[in-house]
Amino acid sequence: MTQQPVAAAADNDERTPLLARADADEDEEEVPLPMLQVTLLCAGRVAEGMAFFTIFPFVNQMIAEVGGVPEAEVGFWSGWIESVFSFTSMIVMLFWGRASDNFGRKPVLTICLAGMAASAALFGFATDVWQMIALRSLAGVFGGAVVTIRTMLSENSTARTQARAFSLFAFAGNLGIFSGPLIGGVFAKPASQYPSIFGRVQLFVDYPYLLPGLISGGFTGLVALSNFIWLKETLPEQRNSATKTPPPSIMSIILSPGVRPVLVIFLYAGLLGFLYTALIPVFYFTPIELGGFGFTPAQISGFIALAGASQAIWLLFFFPPLQKRYGTGNVLRGCATMYPIAFAVIPVFNVLLREGKVKLFWATAPAWMALLSGLSMIFAGVQLALNDISPGPHAFGTLNGIALSLSSGVRAISPASITSLYAYGVKHQILKGHLAWVVMVAIAAGFGLVLQWLPAKSEGRLPPLHHHASAPPASRTQGEDETV
Repeated sequence: MTQQPVAAAADNDERTPLLARADADEDEEEVPLPMLQVTLLCAGRVAEGMAFFTIFPFVNQMIAEVGGVPEAEVGFWSGWIESVFSFTSMIVMLFWGRASDNFGRKPVLTICLAGMAASAALFGFATDVWQMIALRSLAGVFGGAVVTIRTMLSENSTARTQARAFSLFAFAGNLGIFSGPLIGGVFAKPASQYPSIFGRVQLFVDYPYLLPGLISGGFTGLVALSNFIWLKETLPEQRNSATKTPPPSIMSIILSPGVRPVLVIFLYAGLLGFLYTALIPVFYFTPIELGGFGFTPAQISGFIALAGASQAIWLLFFFPPLQKRYGTGNVLRGCATMYPIAFAVIPVFNVLLREGKVKLFWATAPAWMALLSGLSMIFAGVQLALNDISPGPHAFGTLNGIALSLSSGVRAISPASITSLYAYGVKHQILKGHLAWVVMVAIAAGFGLVLQWLPAKSEGRLPPLHHHASAPPASRTQGEDETV
């Protein structure tokens, strides 16, 4: 087949979102989401987050005890184990995206979830740091599940329902982030934590960090099996049994109108998220006199739980109606306006604590952190912008692969960069330890600048519905009765 520029494809109206073009008739009737399919995909997102975060509560202790590493060197090796997943994912994300465009979404997702389940379960068998790194790399190899999940959610939704779909996707991600560390903390070293139950199980005596991986891996394996049985293929040729059309080339996708600006916006939003997620725990822990909150582990957990619950509320109940009323672009601009302000206010709470205004701190800081969680709407928003700029349905997987591959590269280096800068500012008391927050404000201000490049095609403004009594709504997937 002769390769033609993707931009020249039919229905290439730069002002109309992709999904609205592809399903214009269905969108007119506001086709509901296929709930069973969305639930299966969101379960995959929960499993992906759970498998990634389960090791976080115990990995440092595991490195010291099982790996025999001196305590002074634990941080170095834990950093490598955390980063190697992102480096490996960066390499393979594009491969999985291409594979889903060539061979179908369902087989790629099933393989990735099964591989992730195996790597999570095997991690507890590691007996030295090199085995830990190897198994974490293996987990990264199967990190393509998130690419396929994003793609299939796009293909199971329309221009009018994708905001709801990706708010559920973001909520599922938060659930995985919450449950993973919980499993890791509760079930690590079960023979010593719960001797009456596991004390005589020699397997858990010999491998004290195995049980959390078995639990998260087992859940991921069940999700893989459920998707294999009930998930429906969404790649057009596979679903419709038509003649297979090869996906467009990577370069033609990148050069398609609007793709590069949206990729920059997508990566910038990811950068803000990675920097903040890495910085806030160490800021909470830092003593008050050095520029932090001086929190105990319980207080840190409480604030992180508050942020997670607040994000869920914002994503589930506020983002879909805001996006529907004002469009994706305006929601992103609103977040861009608030980001620098949100970051600038955070160190002010340290000033309150330094001045002994503890009651005022507790009366205002939790509320501010809950409001700040609303900025998580940008992550759902940039995904919708990416969906709308896709040059065609056969490019969905590859485009998501490109975006997440680049994002994995950013995630591999940004946490260490911001925490190192924070440590330097605290050590030398530059701006009373708040140097990193000044840099964060400057970076956040840049998001508003890059949003000026948002193409009209990704603004996400929908025309009013026109209902036709003679044409009742039809589901996107034939035979799908479970809708929402």
